[in-house]
Parts: sequence; C-alpha cells; structure tokens
Amino acid sequence: MDGIRIGVIGGSGLGEALLRQTQGHRHELDTPFGRPSDSIVETEWGGVPVFFLSRHGPGHCFGPSQVPYRANLFALKQLGVTHVIASGAVGSLRDGFLPRDLVIPDQLIDKTYRRAGTFFERAAVHVELSEPFCPVLRRILLTVANEPASGESASPKFKVHDRGCYVCMEGPAFSTRAESLMHRLWGGDLIGMTAMPEAKLAREAEMSYALVASVTDYDCWRRPPGPAADPGAAKPGTAGEAPQDQYVLLQEIIANLRTATDNAISLIRRTVELFAERGQEWGLARAPARDALKLAIWSDKSRIPSDEVERLGPLWMKYFER
Repeated sequence: MDGIRIGVIGGSGLGEALLRQTQGHRHELDTPFGRPSDSIVETEWGGVPVFFLSRHGPGHCFGPSQVPYRANLFALKQLGVTHVIASGAVGSLRDGFLPRDLVIPDQLIDKTYRRAGTFFERAAVHVELSEPFCPVLRRILLTVANEPASGESASPKFKVHDRGCYVCMEGPAFSTRAESLMHRLWGGDLIGMTAMPEAKLAREAEMSYALVASVTDYDCWRRPPGPAADPGAAKPGTAGEAPQDQYVLLQEIIANLRTATDNAISLIRRTVELFAERGQEWGLARAPARDALKLAIWSDKSRIPSDEVERLGPLWMKYFER
C-alpha cells in the first residue's frame, strides 16, 4: 500500500527473537535526542516496508528507565514510518488474562516519573490522548487475530484479548503486593514498564501506535501456590524451599515469554503481510494519529525559535510551511 511504512518495536523476548530472524539494511541514525537503542533494520514483509528496532538494545542492556524513547521514535519518524506496532511483556492483574495470552490493550495509566515525556521543550504542544492506542491499528490486529491462519479452519491456537488497561510503572523493581492490589482497584488489567512514554511520543510524531502485550505471569496480587506463598508459615530448617520455588517460577515465566513471543511474532507478521492487500479496505491511511498536531500547537508559531522548528522538522515542519 503506497505510503505505508511499518515500524516494529521489539520488547522483552520478541526483540531478540525478531532480530535473529530479520535480515535487511541497517540504518545507523542520530537524532536531536541522541542515538536510538540500536540500529534500525529495514526489511520487507509481504511487499510492505518494515523497520525493526529492538527497544532494549543489543543484549537487553537498556532497562525500562534508560531506554532512549525519544531517540527511538524520532529515528523511526526520520525513516518515514507511519504506523508502529510494539510488543512488550506484561504481568496480569486479572484472573482472565492468563500467562501466554496476548492482549491488544486499549487504555493506559502512566505511573512513570523519570522519563522525558515529550519532544517539545520550547513550545506548548498538547496532543489529544484519550485513546492512547490507535483504534484503527487495534481493530486490524484483532481482525487478523480472529481470522483462521492460512490453511486452517479454526481460530488461532492462542488467546488474544480485545481490550485491557495497561498500568505503566517506572521500575526496574516489580510492584509490592500492596501496589499490585492498588493497581487492580484503579482498573488496571496489565502491568508493564515500557508503554509510556512510547505511546505518547508516537502520537506527538503523528504515527499510529498499537501494542501487542505478552502475558508472562500473574503480578504479585495473586500469591503463588506452595511454601513460598506464605513465608510466615515456613518451618525451621525449610528456608531453602522458597528460593527453589522462586527458581521454578522464573523458569515458568521464561517459558511463558517464549511461547507468547512466538505467538506475538506470528500475529504481527501476518498483520503486516496483509496490509498491502487489504490496507485500503481497513482504512489504514485514515488513522486519526496522522494529523495529531493539527490543533495541538498552542504556541504562537511566529515566536517559536526557528532553530527549534528546524531541529524537530520531521515532526512538525508541515505546520510551519507557508
């Protein structure tokens, strides 16, 4: 489909898995916000240009608070990306969101506080964010998820949830149990560390953004079974049981992540490969994020320094051209 260029941001698990599978031209970019997490690999799926970026960088060396979110999104914009499909591992805050399930979330609660959350530092720019994930891109992902895969007569073998509220915490430590219970009271369904400010920056860059969340485990509101569930009940001489149970739990989480990652790659790839054939029918080019800055620049444009307009040119230059 003419003009459509897809960015795929790989999170925990999916980033390294996709990198092993992806061959193509590597873009080494610099931005006004520094270098992105890694080089961006340009390839093609089903005739559609795809630009793959590993969020956490080679060897997963960027923690959630250190990911250069602004550089990542700006670099994708520089390459002409119009739509971003991101992935991320999450914990479940609800019984119905099971480990190994996928979720296409529709809402976000931002609990981060150490991350720069905007590109615009010398102008007042207020994007509309009531729907933080692109409704068009979400609908397309869910349409593909509910269609039988090629050659099959049944639905996909993995569960894909059509909604969910993602609570984005700062990290890197996981929640306390009290915090986890509070997140449930807030209406959170999933807990993760990377969707913000990524979704917000994508909107500022006028790129449609959707997330495929991979459930790895239940967050700590739900106590695991076994001796580790109630440390106060442990008997003298059994102190070694809890670490052993924690090790088993970690192995289970890793296995869940691998399975969910494979499922996420399958869904994302099938979706992108169908864009060339059905993108116009799906209304891909009419996603609302494409003109998110049209009414968002509140500053008197004549008073915004010209060097700042130039510095952020890929984001907003079209609104300054006479």
